Amino acid sequence: MATLRQDRIRKGLNITLFLAPVIVLFVLFFLFPLFFTAQTSLMKWKGIGEMEFIGLKNFERMFGDDTFQLALKNNLIWALASGFIQVPLALLVALILNRKPKGWGALRTIFFLPNVISAVAIAMMWTQIYNPGHGLLNTILAPFFPQLAQFHWLGDVSTSLGAVIAQSVIYIGYFMIILMAAATNIPDELYEAAQLDGATSWQQEWKITIPMLRGTLVTAATLAMAYGIRHFEATFLMTGGGPAHSTTTMGIILYQQMDELQYGRAGAVAIILIAFGTGMIVLLRALFGNKDPMSDASQ
Repeated sequence: MATLRQDRIRKGLNITLFLAPVIVLFVLFFLFPLFFTAQTSLMKWKGIGEMEFIGLKNFERMFGDDTFQLALKNNLIWALASGFIQVPLALLVALILNRKPKGWGALRTIFFLPNVISAVAIAMMWTQIYNPGHGLLNTILAPFFPQLAQFHWLGDVSTSLGAVIAQSVIYIGYFMIILMAAATNIPDELYEAAQLDGATSWQQEWKITIPMLRGTLVTAATLAMAYGIRHFEATFLMTGGGPAHSTTTMGIILYQQMDELQYGRAGAVAIILIAFGTGMIVLLRALFGNKDPMSDASQ
């Protein structure tokens, strides 16, 4: 009995030693900044000097600001576009490439290539594509739609947000690789049985592959929505949040508040952003569940 207790203690100590570096880093670089941000959100502070406690006034100011309300809406649109457009497109490409058509290796590399290129370079490239004077998009569309020859996609309130989102959601390579890797773990016996029953390739994908990838799809959608919620770079570089704040996001407002040395308001925006993202992810998990058919099949 004593030996068993000693083994348990030794095992617990080993686990603690292995986890200690991760726990220390987690506390230093996540929990401490999180608590400091929460504290700052209740203060009036310019980054230097003493903080002045003002309670929830920073939050009241933010929620009462029309621009911030628009930013909340835009963040929601970004999250939904990333989770329910980007991931389905990645799934479609993954299903096609997983069948290994001619040139599938090159196509896989091409689709993944944007994920290894600087986001700044991609944003600048798309700014030129949308250029109203000699941009590639208007050059292609002008022969068919002459009224679009000088159209300013990023300068028009009705199209600016859609234009910025469009250039982002088509970069599906990251989620494509995740889904392709997961699809290779589906037992071949399932497809063999389906073929014996006369199932077509589309029926096999619809009845076997997609259901078996449910857990991976939920994970991919969660990651995509998290990226969408915290979006900043492309919008900041391409439009700066304009025109008329039509593309502004909470990330841009957070940056602007810090640039104005309003660290209390910036902290409030950060806390709202964290709460918003957490709520979206919890809702996604509640709607689609955590059950993974792939794990059940491997048991």
